[in-house]
Amino acid sequence: MHSVLIADDDPSLRSALKLALETNGYDVRLAANGGEALALQRKAPADVLITDLFMPESDGFEAIDGFRKAFPGTKIVAMSGDAKRAKREYLSAAALIGVDATLKKPFQVGTLLQTLRSLGI
Repeated sequence: MHSVLIADDDPSLRSALKLALETNGYDVRLAANGGEALALQRKAPADVLITDLFMPESDGFEAIDGFRKAFPGTKIVAMSGDAKRAKREYLSAAALIGVDATLKKPFQVGTLLQTLRSLGI
């Protein structure tokens, strides 16, 4: 069973993604920000991090940087949906700094599952 770590400051989205992924056979852990995700990863490494880019305290860019340095083998999927920001530019920037895939919120569960399968997860 593949393990997934989801970092997002929206508890409803975290719960919905957890349910959808567990229903499809994934082991899922949740974090409210990038720092929490790194702490969880140190305790029990996940195969993939799915992280929002914009979160309070420690954002997705910090998480991506930390994961790339400490856990270079972990796949990373960046997601963003903040209509007030130029999300395409931020997702493109995330792709340039080493994420394996990007998702623009809102997205369908099928899209997320296909993205994970394309990464071998």
